[in-house]
Amino acid sequence: MAKTRKGRPVHGWVIVDKPAGIGSTDVVNKVKWAFQAQKAGHAGTLDPDATGVLAVALGEATKCVPVVADALKCYRFRVTFGAATSTDDASGTVTETSALRPDDVQIETALPAFRGQISQVPPQVSAVKVDGERAYDLAREGVEMDLAARPLWVERLVVLDRPDADHVDLEMVCGKGGYVRAIARDLGRTLGCLGHVQWLRREWSGPFDAAKGVTMDQIEALARSEEIDSLLSPLELALTDLPQMQATAEGAVRLRNGNPGQVLGTAPYGEEVWVVHQGRAMALGRYMGGEVHPSRVFNR
Repeated sequence: MAKTRKGRPVHGWVIVDKPAGIGSTDVVNKVKWAFQAQKAGHAGTLDPDATGVLAVALGEATKCVPVVADALKCYRFRVTFGAATSTDDASGTVTETSALRPDDVQIETALPAFRGQISQVPPQVSAVKVDGERAYDLAREGVEMDLAARPLWVERLVVLDRPDADHVDLEMVCGKGGYVRAIARDLGRTLGCLGHVQWLRREWSGPFDAAKGVTMDQIEALARSEEIDSLLSPLELALTDLPQMQATAEGAVRLRNGNPGQVLGTAPYGEEVWVVHQGRAMALGRYMGGEVHPSRVFNR
């Protein structure tokens, strides 16, 4: 006998403007509780000290998480020069210092090496798995790890401000799996002065914008009330960057059962698309010339 899920069958996104001092998992748990939702997840972890957009998926929207996770993201952050830390940000202990400080020209000269397709070693305190355990758990136990470098696409990395000799404010647009703390660490090493992140804010992630996000105070104020759904964005918002197909009546029946179904519209062969029927997203899949082979079907 199938186990009945507790909670409401609520589907959609809660775009949270996360404050500093709370972890991403804690935000998800709070949102799930506030909406009394059956299922919740998020599209991209933010460090506890980081702020900005954290897209929380409820119900069937969790099936869209891989789409958002693969999308470009924009970060603004401040690098502090002159010190390396155990976490590559201001929350860690200082492990090494330097009296050197780069000038503006040196910073601008160094940045091109961090654009395009780069190779990046994750911070010791990160969610990377090492022999089945999270790196941050091993780091807290004092274990030093030799983490493998990972590829990262950096679309944009520019200087926003130079408030003083000890700091520079940067903006980065990057793909999946980027660590801002690693950028600050490696930039400091390249400049010969060391560096770490002082503060970090995610401005947008795929189609989700922090400027349109809701606060934890708003969520708290409406928790478990009829008005809480006013903070919910539609599931379809996560799919707007993908080509949209219209299912035929017969195709909708087949797609709903997890089979390839006929669609109207065109897209590059093999492209990931989303399929609409009667005004609602019903499936994600690959366009295979006149029909879509579904990878995920939305049951609402």
